[in-house]
Amino acid sequence: MANSPKTVLAGTLSVKESMKGIFIIAFLFFMFGFVSWINAILIPYFRIGFELSHFESYLVAFAFYISYLIFSVPSSFLLKRIGFKKGMMLGFWAMAVGALVFIPAAAAMAYPIFLFGLFSIGAGLAMLQTAANPYVTILGPIERGAQRMSIMGICNKGAGILAPLIFAAVVLRESDAQLFEQLPSMTGAAKTAALEELIGRVVLPYTCVGIALIVFGLLIRYSPLPEIDTEHETDDVAVSNSSKTSILQFPHLILGAFAWFLHVGTQVVSIDTIISYAETMGIGLLEAKAFPSYTLFTAIIGYFIGVICIPRFISQGNALKVCAILGAIFTLLIVYSHGSVTFLGHTADWSIWFVVMLGLANSLVGPAIWPLAINGLGRFTKIGSSIIVMGLSGNAVLPMMYGLLADHYNERSAYWVLMPCYLYILFYAIWGHRIKNWSK
Repeated sequence: MANSPKTVLAGTLSVKESMKGIFIIAFLFFMFGFVSWINAILIPYFRIGFELSHFESYLVAFAFYISYLIFSVPSSFLLKRIGFKKGMMLGFWAMAVGALVFIPAAAAMAYPIFLFGLFSIGAGLAMLQTAANPYVTILGPIERGAQRMSIMGICNKGAGILAPLIFAAVVLRESDAQLFEQLPSMTGAAKTAALEELIGRVVLPYTCVGIALIVFGLLIRYSPLPEIDTEHETDDVAVSNSSKTSILQFPHLILGAFAWFLHVGTQVVSIDTIISYAETMGIGLLEAKAFPSYTLFTAIIGYFIGVICIPRFISQGNALKVCAILGAIFTLLIVYSHGSVTFLGHTADWSIWFVVMLGLANSLVGPAIWPLAINGLGRFTKIGSSIIVMGLSGNAVLPMMYGLLADHYNERSAYWVLMPCYLYILFYAIWGHRIKNWSK
């Protein structure tokens, strides 16, 4: 049995310890991305297999991410009691339970049971992210927090590029294009059998994922990752927080959590809706499955820019301003640009490539919000981090709002849901993160 993990104060890790921690947490972010971004293809897949409306299909994202709202704060109290590493292990195991729920869900052809499985996966991720996001932020100097978060983003989005492609390779077949065309006209037993066969294909990949998650939980529990003590504060932070009795007394955190809520929502909308948007241009699922990977690739480009430029050439706050402005500009171009273009072998409307470019606009928003929002929290770090992680429920809300607008208007107009999000993020970048007292 491994010895008890080393416990160190936040900000006191050696360079070797920091690099070791970054490497292990990078693996966690790869797993976050792999499990999360499968939803980009699961949404249109379930829409076909269960014959759902846009709104109903985005219940996939809702069930997955609403668990962050429910479990983030309880996760912070659990982490405070048992530590980061045991908490991460339990998070992996909760995800494993959710993945294995897909087996009875497919056998019963029950969409609600699939949604419960996704809810359980999200619950595990809530615990993991409540631990991992603040962990990587406090692994080193706070002014380099966005740089370290950018490294994590590369791992997360790199996994996101692979996940839909691997999932599609496992569950989709060349003959499916003809099947998808025939399904609307099929009736009776033939249609039932076709849909059951289609949905049954998810059992094998999610069984493998479930087993892998159980193993990963054990590996992280007995890894050399050090425990970080966030309960004891430095002298400067202790003086600053001497009068603070509640996490709600940190305006820059609360405002940052709402910015995070909107940011993650815009990120998921840009990735999880792009296949459906491509289908409005006559692009079938077998071809459209590549578009989420394009969006994630542009996000990775943004993360590399962050690793190189923050804080050497640009501050975290200024990077946040630039990304918010780009997001607003790309949203306008999605709605108003028209015209057909052939690029990367796809013939589509110009606007879809501006959806792809939202990956670049979104890339440095999260890495900048985290260090700005948790700076100076001291003993409130775990509960403060859980407040931000609760904001991941934006992934549940924004896609549903997009789906409602798409059903009532059209997929292009539905992207207007992004504009107020980017405007608020710009407010936080300019002013919100500076507010340390509500009286101001």
